[in-house]
Amino acid sequence: MGRLEPPPNLVHSVSVPFPLFIALKHIRKRALQSALTVLGVAVGVMVLVTALSLTNGFISELIRSTLRATPHVTLQDYTGETFEEDEALLERLQAHENVVAAAPYISTEVLIARRADATRGIGARQGFTQILGIDPELEQAVLADLDVIAEQADALAQERGIVLGASLYRTLGVFEGDPVSILNAAGRRRELVVADRFRVGNELLDNLISFTSIPTLQDFLRAEGEISGYHIRLDDPNLAPDVGLALAQQTGLLAQSWQASFSTLIEQLQLQKALIGVVVFLIILVASIGIANVLILTVIEKTEDIAILRAMGASRQQILTVFTLEGALLGGTGTLLGALLGFGISLYFKLKPFPLPGDLYFITALPVQIQAFDFIWVCALSLATSIIAGVAPARRAVGLNPVEILR
Repeated sequence: MGRLEPPPNLVHSVSVPFPLFIALKHIRKRALQSALTVLGVAVGVMVLVTALSLTNGFISELIRSTLRATPHVTLQDYTGETFEEDEALLERLQAHENVVAAAPYISTEVLIARRADATRGIGARQGFTQILGIDPELEQAVLADLDVIAEQADALAQERGIVLGASLYRTLGVFEGDPVSILNAAGRRRELVVADRFRVGNELLDNLISFTSIPTLQDFLRAEGEISGYHIRLDDPNLAPDVGLALAQQTGLLAQSWQASFSTLIEQLQLQKALIGVVVFLIILVASIGIANVLILTVIEKTEDIAILRAMGASRQQILTVFTLEGALLGGTGTLLGALLGFGISLYFKLKPFPLPGDLYFITALPVQIQAFDFIWVCALSLATSIIAGVAPARRAVGLNPVEILR
């Protein structure tokens, strides 16, 4: 007969540390509750990272569409009055290292109206618009993404051609080739012909801006040879405030960046993103309360077991680690699962954009922009909340007196 080996030591048969072994055993004991808790955390993280990716996409798309019809920097006189056009100054602006294109412009605000058309059943309509007189050849380099400038260059070059924003075009009820009348504060009136329309998706632009040629507007304002300022396109739109300040010091003109022009819009978008994060974070908070609930029930159920472990030599730190690990394991598993699901959904909509009705929205597909920082802070916040949720039950377990319980 072979020699009998002594039974292996119980401690050495466990391949994981003692606190982790006990934590995993508690989680398996309440498998259904643990699974529901993990699912709650996962859903919260998934919804939050997906919502942030969609919000990033909307913000990025709105800014991109806005920049289609907005120069990165606008230079104008401090008084707001027109001044003599300076070809040498334009060349210096174009020679700046960060400037891609520069173009002169002249602008004014007018009342625009169309006559009643009995054949179409349309009454007289009117509205207000800011007309920008531009040089189509130079301006199309500044507004490179606004195709209508290049497409209607010949029409804009005509003496009376005007291109309207899509919302203003619809408000007036006009069609290409229709005449419209403009009237300024000085009482000057002129009839122009609608050449085309443009749409960028920002109502501030689509309902307000119109384009015509510089000579047409100069003649209307009786300001021959004068302009209101210069439009600038940069190699990096984010540099607009710094480059604008440098150009202002160089030219003596007032510089306004696109960020300053739309500061309210940008702040509202960032506030919207913050509010989405706060609201959806409440889901994670509720799931964390579920974690605390599971751990509290475990402490109550395992009171005698905890007392026995303490009597057998388990330290307070080990008991604290057990229940802290349970919160971290439940929260960590839910966070990882939620992050993977959120990334998968965001990636799916990015690769296969969900179509949107173009007549209702300024975009034709659901925009998604995945940012690693969003995933990092959401996961860190979720995990931290889950661990904190386990602190109170863990402290309760540590505070149990094994002598009184066993007595």
